[in-house]
Amino acid sequence: MSLNAELNKTLGLDGLEYRHNLGKDALFSEALAHDRGRIRTDGPDDEPKAYETALGLEGPLVYYSDPSCTGRPVQDTFAVAWPEVADKIWWKSDFQQFAPDNFQPLLDRVAAHLNERGRHLYVQDVYCGWDASYAVPYRFVGEFATHALFAKNMFADGVDVENPDDKRWTLLNVPSFHCDPARDGTKSNRAVIIDIRNRIGLVLGRADYCGVVKKTMFTVMNYLLPEMGEMPMHCSANVGARGDGAILFGLSGTGKTTLSADPNRELIGDDEHAWTEDGVSNFEGGCYAKLIDLDKDAEPVIAGALSTPGCIIENVPPLPGKALADTDPQDLDLTDGSITENTRLSYPLSANPNVADGARGPHPETIVLLTADAFGVLPPVSLLDTKDVMYHFVSGFTSKLAGTEVGVTEPKAAFSACFGAPFMSQKPSVYAEILAEKMRTHKARCILLNTGWSGGPHGVGKRISIKHTRALLNAALAGDLDPENTEYENHPIFNLAMPTQCPGVPSDILNPRNTWEDKAAYDKQAEMLRDMFRENYQAKGFDQLGIEAAM
Repeated sequence: MSLNAELNKTLGLDGLEYRHNLGKDALFSEALAHDRGRIRTDGPDDEPKAYETALGLEGPLVYYSDPSCTGRPVQDTFAVAWPEVADKIWWKSDFQQFAPDNFQPLLDRVAAHLNERGRHLYVQDVYCGWDASYAVPYRFVGEFATHALFAKNMFADGVDVENPDDKRWTLLNVPSFHCDPARDGTKSNRAVIIDIRNRIGLVLGRADYCGVVKKTMFTVMNYLLPEMGEMPMHCSANVGARGDGAILFGLSGTGKTTLSADPNRELIGDDEHAWTEDGVSNFEGGCYAKLIDLDKDAEPVIAGALSTPGCIIENVPPLPGKALADTDPQDLDLTDGSITENTRLSYPLSANPNVADGARGPHPETIVLLTADAFGVLPPVSLLDTKDVMYHFVSGFTSKLAGTEVGVTEPKAAFSACFGAPFMSQKPSVYAEILAEKMRTHKARCILLNTGWSGGPHGVGKRISIKHTRALLNAALAGDLDPENTEYENHPIFNLAMPTQCPGVPSDILNPRNTWEDKAAYDKQAEMLRDMFRENYQAKGFDQLGIEAAM
């Protein structure tokens, strides 16, 4: 079937020109010539959205999303509540039900809108996943060349999938179509809707943040893989010289990307993976790094990628009084968050110097759950048994720092189930059970690694040094923290197993209570955090999902 016939059958598009599978250079030029929309709150809908730097085609594309959408529009994200999936999906405020009766009429209106406009669309065929046993053919169809370039950067290419037409998902991305909530059943004039029955994603209106192209498909994979008995994961992954794999779960700011970038280990990926019967593999072909306050010396790969052809710099403001066309990308002010704190860079995985062949690796020997405890009370490292793993995995704890958000004047607990709740389309217990089963089958160890504070909360104590954190991680990877190789003591408040010694780490910091001058103040703070864990456990109904309480 021809592309025109397929898109007519799938989406109802008719008589349009498709710019299909263009290369990066062509997409770069197309974005400059044709991508138009709103880039200022009070601006028109026809301003250029894509710009070149002084490097021209030999450098990055600079892109500006709609100012109302500089991150994922979570309150406007839905799945069609078909009867066969409604009981499986984990419905929540950032993944809501969309009425089945509303979806096809909405899709028909979008198709009619595009057919009437009669403008060309960009089509990019890629794959989500490097392992052909589960990889999903993914077709991006949209108005912006920048989004097609992003898909080309961020997903796999050339995966040998059998019968790809029977498995293909199609994402239709139409910023020019503004929803009418009364007519369309949306919450606002934009929407991101997943239709699992018909394998369609629909992105409409002011939802043109590039990350939507990536995270919509990740949400899809988080539904599909458990149906196969396999584990989708929001984690980084790498493999050591002796073939020892590791996966690191963690929310923003916990060190997931930094700790997985180890010169002595090959990187499998930094964000989205599958753990299947064949091992661990990356969903993606690229990285989507935060740029705000980037330390170029500490993150040389990201710094170098800023000047790489075909990469996309998103929402970094131009320098005052200087045109982007006259600006070297290395001179951009990465501390400028005037558009958003969520400035981003999309670049191919190949920009990393030490990538595992095929973005794949073996079954992991070590599972790491990362947290950054700004209350200063969790142990730097704890060994988790199966019950602990399931509890801490569905808790997904880290903490926000004072001053990072308006009104946050002291550390604030943040819980995100499975370390990525907004993207987890099935219930948390589904992922926890698969993780626990795979750990049992492959005899993987699991640690809770705290990259946060010691000796007091943020503002009083000090952050655990990266030197000590790496030493703890390396010891776990080498098996030095296995029960047969070291002694443990139990934390009486958190019920966590803490090693009494670790190579390269002072023994007195392994029990966090030792680092506080005021032991009573420590106990009070620890009990407060423990109670937050308990309240989250009750509020989320994890007991009803079969997750046993661990503290």
